[in-house]
Amino acid sequence: MTFSVVIATRNRAALLDGALTSLRAQAEPPPFEIVVVDNGSADATPAVARAHDARYVYVAEPNRGKARNAGVAAASGERILFVDDDVVLPAGFLAAHARGHAEGGGSVAVSGPIVNVPSADERPVPNAGHFSRAFFVTCNVSVPVDDLRAVGGFDESFDLYGWEDTDLGVRLRERGVRRGFVWDAYLWHIKPPTTESLDEALGKALEKARMAARFVRKHPTGRVKLATGAYALNLLRARLVAPPFVQPLLAGLASGAGLPPFVQALAREALLDNVYTNELRAHLRG
Repeated sequence: MTFSVVIATRNRAALLDGALTSLRAQAEPPPFEIVVVDNGSADATPAVARAHDARYVYVAEPNRGKARNAGVAAASGERILFVDDDVVLPAGFLAAHARGHAEGGGSVAVSGPIVNVPSADERPVPNAGHFSRAFFVTCNVSVPVDDLRAVGGFDESFDLYGWEDTDLGVRLRERGVRRGFVWDAYLWHIKPPTTESLDEALGKALEKARMAARFVRKHPTGRVKLATGAYALNLLRARLVAPPFVQPLLAGLASGAGLPPFVQALAREALLDNVYTNELRAHLRG
């Protein structure tokens, strides 16, 4: 059993270096190669990839699905293992994924706990709170390459933020790919305290809502509507409880100097939910 570890990245050379260092330090791994897909970086990403003997692919368009498809096309392994560029892998990570496929047999998507940490220096072991029923999350999942290619890979029309991996997971399920969760296939996902500005977060919320509407139109099932929030009760809640005219008030509270941090945090969360849900409703109507 051979693996191709595909990492799509953009302008995060330092984090990528840490991920690749941990990949090269694997203990008794199955045969594997590293494929780094540079999704339009302007930093030292090419040099970092080559320093770690990774196969390097460049995709200029900032489209994560297109980048990962390019990585799959360049891969030679029997299993594709997707991880993010901001992770650190324990020494037994690849061996755990290989065991998951060997024990699961046939078509299985193997995943493991994703342990969010504020820095690469903090490496707790996973606990019950890290269990996930998610089927296909590209931060940590491996799947036979034949299944990926049979369903057409990532849908590149998801060209904004969000849902491209979930859409692929739906199609893999429809093909009969089963889910395999392996506790030892965990990784540490570096998530420092947010430095994302409110404007950046609002931009992502708008993009995610537009992609959610596309996802629902493509797969108009109850499961997809529930996952995206595109079900009647939630849309009614948004219209009655959080109409668009309250957005300036929430924005003022979220960014207001001198307010308690918990008030700012609650206002920010409410604003992002408000923007996402109202944008989703508008695009579903359109």
